[in-house]
Amino acid sequence: MQPAKVVVRYENGRIIKGYTQDFLPTKPSFLVRPIDIDTSIDPVEVFIRDLKAVFFVRDFVGDPNHMDRKNFSDGVDAAGILLQVTFKDGEVIIGSTLSYDPQRPGFFILPADAKGNNLGIFVVSHSVIQVIYV
Repeated sequence: MQPAKVVVRYENGRIIKGYTQDFLPTKPSFLVRPIDIDTSIDPVEVFIRDLKAVFFVRDFVGDPNHMDRKNFSDGVDAAGILLQVTFKDGEVIIGSTLSYDPQRPGFFILPADAKGNNLGIFVVSHSVIQVIYV
């Protein structure tokens, strides 16, 4: 498996940017090799229970001037269920998912903005205050 670029966001606001090769939504933890430490140091174990979300990204910098679209482009057929997710910290993400079950530890969402930095987001269920079908 190729390493995936991730931005791990904890509920307490902490952020780790790095690479993972063993993320599975059914596992309670996964390993991240942060970009800001010596590569000879062991990866950091990240526990899902502590997180807000895992953002799978194009790059670690992004474009601070890019304004994320809050809806799908005209003519784009989104796969799955369209959702608006509101996190406890007030952040709102709009996208589509193939499966949403609030009883599961989390779910994947594909952002509505296909040109944004986020390729996909694993949303941790306990960090969400509202999910609206759109």
